[in-house]
Amino acid sequence: MAETHVLFVEDDDVIREATQLALERVGFTVTAMPDGLQGLEAFRADRPDIALLDVMVPGLDGVSLCRRIRDESTVPVIMLSARADSIDVVLGLEAGADDYVTKPFDGAVLVARIRAVLRRFGHAAGPEGTGQGGTEGEAEGLAGVLVFGDLEVDTEGMEVRRGGEQVALTPTEMRLLLEFSAAPGTVLSRDKLLERVWDYGWGGDTRVVDVHVQRLRTKIGQDRIETVRGFGYKLRG
Repeated sequence: MAETHVLFVEDDDVIREATQLALERVGFTVTAMPDGLQGLEAFRADRPDIALLDVMVPGLDGVSLCRRIRDESTVPVIMLSARADSIDVVLGLEAGADDYVTKPFDGAVLVARIRAVLRRFGHAAGPEGTGQGGTEGEAEGLAGVLVFGDLEVDTEGMEVRRGGEQVALTPTEMRLLLEFSAAPGTVLSRDKLLERVWDYGWGGDTRVVDVHVQRLRTKIGQDRIETVRGFGYKLRG
């Protein structure tokens, strides 16, 4: 099996070298770059399996680099931020990042988060029970296709259409939609979505969920996912 190729963009020499060694020690192949412009060139040349981007890098900052990568690819992106409460975290997620890790970080935690992201990207199938049975607002079309108004979710072909037009979703957005589609009309809490979609076996930052829900809404319709204040979100039929 080919080794996972990680693109790592970090301008701090000590952090970059230490993190590269830590990732290589557990079997990853790492291309490490000191600035965003070189990172973009490396991404286009090497097409890595995942990108780790520090928010504050010279040349092309991490948020802008994430946006450029997302324009060209659905490859998973993890942002690295020095402050958990930084607006940069939200900006990175809005730019298309799938997750973030706060610096300073423990190498084992970073490896676990990378592997969690790769697992859900490698297993884009829906949760157990997707497409089975009939619940509120759900109509079954062709085998494996769930229909919610003008929205069609093909749980086997991993495709989404709205009004007959195909909708481009990242794997994380697809996983999120599959969770909602498996239980339309059922409220899913942010913690439950973190556990099921982001594979967090521990408490996580619910901003990750909120930003991804908003990104998903812009693609499938603002009214399709309803906010249930104080509880979470549910998919409308």
